[in-house]
Amino acid sequence: MSDALQADAGHTEALELARTAARAADEKKGEDTMILDVSGVLVIADAFVVTSAPNRRLVRTLAEAVEEDVWLGHDRRPLRTEGLSDLQWVLLDYGDVVVHVFAEEQRRFYEIERLYRDVPRVTYDGR
Repeated sequence: MSDALQADAGHTEALELARTAARAADEKKGEDTMILDVSGVLVIADAFVVTSAPNRRLVRTLAEAVEEDVWLGHDRRPLRTEGLSDLQWVLLDYGDVVVHVFAEEQRRFYEIERLYRDVPRVTYDGR
């Protein structure tokens, strides 16, 4: 397989993992969940999944749901997880996909989607 075809296949796989993560967050009442295709501007990841919750308990629930569904659907665990101690901004790093689960206040403060407003948004389940 050529390098270009491998890259395309890897990008497609990353977007499928991102869709799985976004659906998991939505099913547990994640708010304003979106997938940002950052492959054109970052070399560290292909996609960001961004979601938020109104309280810390739900931040944990969303992060756990994403981790479980990605494991079941893609047989992958995060390479690194951050933020579980304070539950304000949990980051699940799968390498090619980074999932950001914010408490509402933190999401408004960091406005990560504004930083990447020029990248394509990836649709999933009609969103």
